[in-house]
Amino acid sequence: MSDTQVKIKNMIDENGVFLFMKGSPDAPQCGFSMRAVQMLQHLNVPFGSFNVLSDPEIRQGVKDFAQWPTIPQLYIKGQFVGGSDIMMEMFQSGELEQAIQF
Repeated sequence: MSDTQVKIKNMIDENGVFLFMKGSPDAPQCGFSMRAVQMLQHLNVPFGSFNVLSDPEIRQGVKDFAQWPTIPQLYIKGQFVGGSDIMMEMFQSGELEQAIQF
């Protein structure tokens, strides 16, 4: 496992809910990241985040780590959940709220 992959795994493991995103929760840098943050904030769940725009190695590394080509990427309890569209489907069905209850 590369240093970048180890960093990514540590970020995921240290947070029950973790979002790789463009920008920060206070200032998302794309609409999909904004939508992901709004869903998590609506559910009132504490979550960690990382701005992939701040580190090109992490930005590419998360895509390789999850084998998922887009950002944002959500992890719950160490498991990759998906991106903004999957989050929206889960949010609307109530699955996202169930998944974050630990």
